[in-house]
Amino acid sequence: MEELRFHAQALRSLKLIDYGEPPRFKGVELTELGMFVTNLTTEDEAILAGDLVQTKSGVKPLGQLLKDIRRKVLQMVAEAGSGHLGASMSIVDILVILYFMKMNHDPANPDWAERDRLILSKGHAAPALYAVLSEAGYFPEEELHTLRELGSRLHGHPDTVTPGVDVATGSLGQGLSVAVGMALAAKMDEASHRIYVVLGDGELHEGQIWEAAMTAAHYGLDNLVAIVDRNQYQLTSTTEQVKSVEPVSGKWSSFGWNVIDVSGHDVYAVLDALEVCEHTKGKPSVIVAKTTKGKGVSFMEGNRFSRSIPNATQLRQALEELGE
Repeated sequence: MEELRFHAQALRSLKLIDYGEPPRFKGVELTELGMFVTNLTTEDEAILAGDLVQTKSGVKPLGQLLKDIRRKVLQMVAEAGSGHLGASMSIVDILVILYFMKMNHDPANPDWAERDRLILSKGHAAPALYAVLSEAGYFPEEELHTLRELGSRLHGHPDTVTPGVDVATGSLGQGLSVAVGMALAAKMDEASHRIYVVLGDGELHEGQIWEAAMTAAHYGLDNLVAIVDRNQYQLTSTTEQVKSVEPVSGKWSSFGWNVIDVSGHDVYAVLDALEVCEHTKGKPSVIVAKTTKGKGVSFMEGNRFSRSIPNATQLRQALEELGE
């Protein structure tokens, strides 16, 4: 009871609640400031005042940044007339967390030797990466409108011609092998940077993934973190209908990896998982992130926009859902 009284007094001293004094006690009421703070917490994505991140355009609430990135992905794919929209939308949260809340990197110096490395092994989700890199300051936002154009630095799949991209990807199954090589080289150089690689769950059908997984465990590459975008779909159908990959976590564990299961759209769960990975010694880590393909727009969730391009009406509706 004393603890409750203490917290109530603290909230009133911050002018968040009011309840009067006996005999004029009138019950607890939210003040105008209290109502404002409460409204900040009612969105479907975190936009608490404390969840502010620095972008090239200034400080933004995290929830607003996530919506901004998804809007940019939508517009890029719609303007280009091609692209993998659903696969891009499912990893927006993961990439934003890595680039704005976790990784050591410097947009003003993309080749900084001590930077953490990110490999987007599921390279068809390049629009999400480009939107994040632009927001971080690697290249001007106007360049996003050149996606897949002849002569553009923004190819259909990531390429090292794009500032901030360390590895060209697109042929599925190869990204983890490259990440293993980078992590092993960092160990040999006694470097402190970390290697992150984002994999698609359909990509787990590739045998090369498991060869690389075995190698990483053999060398104890605890500077390597794989993140599986477990949206449960690949191009044509669900992963389980095409070729079952379950039990996903059990497979990685049997290969000698530290495994963490999270919701890929829960910011704090992903951050906590990344923190655990950073403090895990002697073995590589994998985060199996359960996500929703097409996340953020109700009628695009699932596999309906695997390679479909929104028409003008659909684009307008999608942008409206994201709060434009």
